[in-house]
Amino acid sequence: MSRLAPGEITGTQKAALLLIQIGKEQAAKVMSMLDETEIEELTTEIARLERVDPEMANGVIEEFHAAAMGGSTYAGRGGLGVAQALLEASVGREKAAGMMERLASSLQGQPFEFLQYADARQVVSLLSGEHPQTMALVLAHLRPDHASAIMTGLAPAVQAEVAHRIALMERASPDVVAVVAENLQRKASAVLTPQEMAAVGGVQPLVEIINRADPTTEKLILEGLEARDQSLAEEVRSRMFVFADITLLEERAIQLVLRGVEMGQLAIALKGADDEVRDKIMRNLSERARENLVEEIELLGPVRLSMVEDARAQVVQAIRKLEEGGQIVIRREGEDEFVA
Repeated sequence: MSRLAPGEITGTQKAALLLIQIGKEQAAKVMSMLDETEIEELTTEIARLERVDPEMANGVIEEFHAAAMGGSTYAGRGGLGVAQALLEASVGREKAAGMMERLASSLQGQPFEFLQYADARQVVSLLSGEHPQTMALVLAHLRPDHASAIMTGLAPAVQAEVAHRIALMERASPDVVAVVAENLQRKASAVLTPQEMAAVGGVQPLVEIINRADPTTEKLILEGLEARDQSLAEEVRSRMFVFADITLLEERAIQLVLRGVEMGQLAIALKGADDEVRDKIMRNLSERARENLVEEIELLGPVRLSMVEDARAQVVQAIRKLEEGGQIVIRREGEDEFVA
């Protein structure tokens, strides 16, 4: 995977970096409006972009904003007021208020902010030799996912001690926290890389973007990626959830999905589907609903393949939304079993 440093970034890499940062839904919409060659180039860059200098990432956003707002009254000045106005214009007043509240909190700074995007292995090296109480204090201030990755790198005996101290920790003196943070920051200059790289791209963000694209864009991306890097394309495909993967869902998950899908849409999606997929869905419908679905499928007659693909894409979107909301768990082929 690529690591970009200042002065090395190309126009295509800037575009890929921008798509990663604007969010998967918006990125999918943008890619659906590009031509095949552009999609192929951007897809490849998104997959290869794993770590980028945070200053560079911000610079790309600023450059795009300057170009997009050229000649507007916002040009040449910033601040919270301008940020709020832009947010309100983009997402509405109510949503902007919540986002601004989080932004204001983040601008105040955090004691261990210099570690937020450091590689977990480097943080483990930094904490090596520190007292377990210090480790507990640091991990308690980091994002849960980041703290978890760091904890994994500690020796088992140390893990238990640190976990115990985090559990018992309720309050810490701001002065003590400030001193610990200051000492670690001095030590970090020798342990961490000079310019920390923030994880912004890679295979998983690309998968999440493709998952939200329409079927045509999804097909173009995967075909273009396969032409450029077959092993990478295979990895992306292995991480994606497709309509046939419904057979991997648990019964309860299937029932939740079916509640949010219209019967007419489901009937189209099942045209030409494998018996295994069809049986999985039928088993999780009431007898009356099953009879109605079978009748509706028979009444449809021949259906265009594009209509079937669109209907299946909508079912998959419903599944992905339930997964994102934590209501269901998707088990992919080759993954470990879950324990109830």
